[in-house]
Order: sequence, then C-alpha cells, then structure tokens
Amino acid sequence: MNYKSLSLLFFVLLMSFNSLPDKLNPITTIPENTEKTVTTNVTLYSQIDANSHALPSFESFNLALDGFNHLKEKGLIQKNILTIVDFSLSSNTKRLWVIDLDKNIVLFQTLVAHGRNTGEEFAQAFSNQAESFKSSVGFYATAEIYNGKHGMSLKLDGLQKGLNDKARERAVVMHGADYVSESFIKQNKRLGRSLGCPAVPVELNQKIINVIKDKSCLFIYHPAAKQEIVSKLAL
Repeated sequence: MNYKSLSLLFFVLLMSFNSLPDKLNPITTIPENTEKTVTTNVTLYSQIDANSHALPSFESFNLALDGFNHLKEKGLIQKNILTIVDFSLSSNTKRLWVIDLDKNIVLFQTLVAHGRNTGEEFAQAFSNQAESFKSSVGFYATAEIYNGKHGMSLKLDGLQKGLNDKARERAVVMHGADYVSESFIKQNKRLGRSLGCPAVPVELNQKIINVIKDKSCLFIYHPAAKQEIVSKLAL
C-alpha cells in the first residue's frame, strides 16, 4: 500500500473513533466498516483515474461507496456508475462527479445547483417536503428519461424515507439549466439555484443523463446530515 493509501486509512480510522454511536441512544446503521472494507475503499479511491479532474473528498466517496454496495445488494441499484454531489462545497465549484466503478475512472466533474431555499452560495438547509424549494440529501436511484420544460430530463427515485422519498412527487429531477454556468457565477457571484433539482450545465446535460440513467446510484452528501443518511439507509 502506498503513502497516499496509508494516509487515507489513518484518516478513516480517526473519523470512525470520532463517530462512535452513543451507547445510551443507539441508532440503526448499516454494518460498520470492517478494517477490510475500509482498506478496500481506500485502495479503490487511491486507484481512481481522475481523468484530468479533481477527486471528490474521501469522506464523501467512502460513504457513497458503502451506500452503493448496500443498495446494490438489495437490488435497488443495477449499474456500476456512481454519481456524487458534495453540497458541503461552494456552488461556485465543480461539486458533482460521475464515476465508472468498472473502469475506475471519473467520467464527469461539473457544476450542480441546489434548491433556492437551501442556501445562497453554500447549501445549508434541506427538506423532503413539497413546495419547500429545497434540495434533499441521501441516496437516489436514477430512473427514466423524459422531455420536459428543460428539455431532456431524468427522473429520480429517493431511496430513504423521510430524507428524499418524495423526490418523484416533488418532481425533483436532473435537468440542464442556463443558470448553471461559469458566466452566471461571474455575473452574480454565485451559481444559480433550482427549485430543488440537481440541475447541471446545459452542454453536459444529455451526456451525463445518458450515462447515469436506468438505476444507477446518485448520492447527495452533506456532512451535517451524515448520521441521518447512514441511519435511514439501513431501513
């Protein structure tokens, strides 16, 4: 194992000690990472071909991969494509990644919008309620393509009750939008915001949707919601 892998492994073990459950108020979680699982995730992460992009943080990738494997075992995810959205980052940065887990390569890294009531430049508040105009965190299965007011769009099924399971009812979908662009950022000092959808740049919309459609895993991450994401993943 190289130096990078060892550093990542130390980080993961340190984080695991800081997130031990309260014995007086235990929560239901997916099985805790064994040393073997942690090592596997670290090794996979260290071997990803960034393909001229930056990698997502290991913390977001580690949780995303654990959830992906859990959901695939349940048959809720079929494709070995993992999309990670890290809403802890500024909306002015490229915080969406699409990773091909078969080829272990980053296919896309791009801008992505959060809901207008979720925050300004940074995402701060999330909701599963209709008309909240907020983003919802957690794990989704991508579904079917349709053509709507934004052109080609992709329906999403939220897989976590209370977190994002009303996504289809709320019409939370992936679509392209003119306000997801570097030019919008230059004019407005921040990226444009959606009504709760993970909107992406128009020029990449069709390419991304065609890759991730039909039951791949999309994970929207924020560290403030990590415990709830993990607890609801086990249900």
